[in-house]
Amino acid sequence: MASPQENDSKPETTITLRSNDGEIFEVPETVAVLSVTIKNMVDDGCAGGIIPLEEVDAETLSQVITYLKKHAALLDPSSETEKDELDAEFFSDKEFNSLLDIVNAANYLNIKELQDASTKQIAKFIRNKSVSTVRKLFGIENDYTPEEEEALRREHQWAHEDGVESDED
Repeated sequence: MASPQENDSKPETTITLRSNDGEIFEVPETVAVLSVTIKNMVDDGCAGGIIPLEEVDAETLSQVITYLKKHAALLDPSSETEKDELDAEFFSDKEFNSLLDIVNAANYLNIKELQDASTKQIAKFIRNKSVSTVRKLFGIENDYTPEEEEALRREHQWAHEDGVESDED
């Protein structure tokens, strides 16, 4: 018996994407249109050539495409358990800065499922971290005076209690 691919005489359409550092990616249209941004470009007829993605570097775009391919391959409707297992596998080796790049790319490309999954991973990453550690991770400058900071610690003491890791590096 012939496979479904052999019976389908129409070749799969691909979309060409270019990262902000110039790398070219050929992506199946069925995968690329999981991005609302790219889908809108395709629907508007703007995808005839190369689609430049000025906010996404090649390394991050490669990871986003990998994620989309895995999710596109799931049978519809796929169970939440299957999606959670794929997400756990996908995010298992990601460093914090990579997670930030992925969530920013997901936002730019309007991929809600990836944005939700990556923000969930960031939340897991910063869970039980001290305020100063979170500031360092996100590059947030402490603009409170010591007195203001102490007043906030007293006012929100619950946020500085059990389970929060110390500031020691």
